[in-house]
Amino acid sequence: MVVLTTVAACSSDEGEAPSADITIEDAWVKASDEGMTSAFGTLSYDGAEPIAITSVTSPAANRVELHETIMGEDGQMMMQEISGGFTIDAGGELLLEPGGDHFMLMGLIQPIEPGDVVTFAATLDNGDTFTFEATAKSYAGANESYHDDE
Repeated sequence: MVVLTTVAACSSDEGEAPSADITIEDAWVKASDEGMTSAFGTLSYDGAEPIAITSVTSPAANRVELHETIMGEDGQMMMQEISGGFTIDAGGELLLEPGGDHFMLMGLIQPIEPGDVVTFAATLDNGDTFTFEATAKSYAGANESYHDDE
């Protein structure tokens, strides 16, 4: 388990503790030679109020999108960017898994090989940020099509 403490977006003269703690377990990235790939894990949040992850960045990709997987009109599963971010209830969890919600790395800078460690920075709706690492592994599943409205 990796324990992540949020970093407040603004400083305080009183040195206040961060407003929330987030942990991630079993963080991993699907190895990929090019294009795009996904990151997964279980995020737990111990705050008293719901919070949303509104954006994620990684030096491994040109951009990272927050994706959900939905049933398309043709009956096939497809993934799409979710608007508004991922909300985690107070004392709750967010499961990022193949075939479900995930962080989508778009425009990989270089191949991600099994065993590589990928760094991420996430921004919350309260302005706090947190970072975490995920190890790449081979995975053949979750090959849904990508639905892009642009």
